[in-house]
Amino acid sequence: MIDVAARAGVSQATVSLVLNGVTNARVAEATRQRIFEAAEALGYRKGPRHAVPENASPVIGLLLDEVSTTPFAMPFIEGARDEAALQDVLLATFCTRGDPKLENAALDMLVQQKAIGVIYATLVTTQLAQPPERLGELSTVLLNCYEKRTRFPSVVPGDVAGGHAATEALLKAGHRRIAHLTGEQWIEAARSRAQGYRQALTTWDVAVDPDLIVTGGWTVNGGRELTARLLELPNPPTAIFCFNDRMAIGAYDAIKAKGLRVPDDISVVGFDDEDLATYAQPPLSTVLLPHDEMARWAVSALLDRQAGDTSVKKIKMECPLVARGSIAPPPRG
Repeated sequence: MIDVAARAGVSQATVSLVLNGVTNARVAEATRQRIFEAAEALGYRKGPRHAVPENASPVIGLLLDEVSTTPFAMPFIEGARDEAALQDVLLATFCTRGDPKLENAALDMLVQQKAIGVIYATLVTTQLAQPPERLGELSTVLLNCYEKRTRFPSVVPGDVAGGHAATEALLKAGHRRIAHLTGEQWIEAARSRAQGYRQALTTWDVAVDPDLIVTGGWTVNGGRELTARLLELPNPPTAIFCFNDRMAIGAYDAIKAKGLRVPDDISVVGFDDEDLATYAQPPLSTVLLPHDEMARWAVSALLDRQAGDTSVKKIKMECPLVARGSIAPPPRG
């Protein structure tokens, strides 16, 4: 599968989605065809299913710190559940809110059931300061988080590359006055996406203008307020890259209030690919957070460990650009 992914120019998780026939995966038809052609050229055939160890029950535990505050919990749950189902394995989900007592209770139950292992997930990408000490009692994979000691395999989104892709899409359209609405700096993803923004500008020999980088949360209101401030500059931006889609929707509001239009007057790119991105007018170009693919990879990695794979690796999953209708060349003059 590694060779197929390399030949097709996609991630291993994307290859897994396509070759396993996952119908609801957001993979472009051209990409699917490229994967099929690469698999055919390499003579790739799906191997046998992972065998559940004789001393284990066909259960994987998923520990999540939250399920209600963002829309990102369900892709984790659904991706892990669907990949587990392909291997005739059940997924048991526990919402622990990061509470050590609840985490220990969940781990107690999984140990008693002789579960295959546990996927420990956080909704905000983060380095774990104090991961549960008892994780080592079961095979463990970290989802959307990692630890400095790297005891366990982990998968996180490639936010730096995603920020670079978003900014480069605007540069390719001809923009040079590109603003960035950043998230709060305690959020690792905000710092990483801002890093990608700066790297793209530097690659294209465009100076980073501090006046075009503004911070103010991650909400619609934050995006509206920051964009209104940018539009009052003597030399306002012709394009805006937003930390997330919600800020981008706020940017739409501020642009409209100023009597301007997206993308005729200002181009906008978001990040996350929430459902609201497709309903915006015009539909919002954004960067996909591959939570479904990440969860699938975590299940596969856990089963690989049970099959004897002792490697410990930190995977950064590709965050592809989803081009829609919010990017156009800058207005003349």
